[in-house]
Amino acid sequence: MEIADLPNDKKIILFDGVCNLCNSTVQYVIKHDKKDIFRFVPLQSELGLKIIKHIGIDTKNTDSIVLYEPTKAYYYKSEAALKIVKEFGGVYILLQILTLFPKFISNAIYDYVARNRYKWYGKQEACMIPTPELKAKFLA
Repeated sequence: MEIADLPNDKKIILFDGVCNLCNSTVQYVIKHDKKDIFRFVPLQSELGLKIIKHIGIDTKNTDSIVLYEPTKAYYYKSEAALKIVKEFGGVYILLQILTLFPKFISNAIYDYVARNRYKWYGKQEACMIPTPELKAKFLA
């Protein structure tokens, strides 16, 4: 798939495909994505690398989550996480209070978890392979 072929009506979550925490988070988002807003791409995939290059993110600055809205915007780290849960509505809206914190504070917390995610949650040898039922949610 090429950048031009990405669905413009979906928000794309790029995630660390070998991280157990990230894979659990993807499963959680799928479960709560009642409006079918999101699609998923592992950062390690060919498409994930194309998207990262296209939007100009230095992989030294982020390696765990990017929210990309084709032709509109992209977000990473804590801002991406908050934009994702905002789409769930309901009680999740309360998490938007975290946007009141300066980004450098929320990103510092995010970076701390990201740096330790393999140690705390482990990692897989290869990217997750979606079940046939979930395959349409994944673009790569």
